[in-house]
Amino acid sequence: MNTPFTVEQFLDVFRNYNTSVFPMQFVFYLLCIIVIFFAVNNKSHKTINSILSFFWLWMGVVYHIIYFSPINKAAYAFGTLFIVQSILILYFGVFKNKLSFGFEKNIYGFTGILLMLYALIIYPFIGYMLGHSYPYSPTLGLPCPTTIFTLGVFLWSDKKFPLTVFIIPFVWSVIGFVAAMNFGIKEDIGLLASGVLTLIMLIMKNKKYADVNLQQN
Repeated sequence: MNTPFTVEQFLDVFRNYNTSVFPMQFVFYLLCIIVIFFAVNNKSHKTINSILSFFWLWMGVVYHIIYFSPINKAAYAFGTLFIVQSILILYFGVFKNKLSFGFEKNIYGFTGILLMLYALIIYPFIGYMLGHSYPYSPTLGLPCPTTIFTLGVFLWSDKKFPLTVFIIPFVWSVIGFVAAMNFGIKEDIGLLASGVLTLIMLIMKNKKYADVNLQQN
């Protein structure tokens, strides 16, 4: 895939972003811990959705539009999509109360944990082992690891999940994977895998909820 920028320019975006927004990376880890805590305890779903919405707004405005757009004008389109995703999470999760989360000891719950652990711990570890050391690395708060974390949370949905909210993260899991592979960010193999896996499992989970509702009626 041809790109309008070099590998060095791409990695330099990470450096500029990471050094400029520090210590926001720690704030993102704290917010992720809050999301997990509330989801495990099955409470404050509006707080969870507000945090997820903030993640996507931040990535759209701060990363894509402010930092990435100088080397890639497509970042304006990406940023717009991420802002739309932020609005969708806010609409369905905060205003319509159609997004709520809770951990269950089943395949969905444990897969969600795996994706979250990958985003928070395994992703940066693999990156470090591959030579993508800070600040030239995608940190939490940047699109790829944060998308994986979001998908993990989605798998903890405790009701039928509105797939409209899943479309943009899934599309990014494909776009981000292809672009990152072109620049040797091999830890983003997990991005595509998480997108495909979450798609399959959300469809299965929604079917389960639909069958339960049918039986009750």
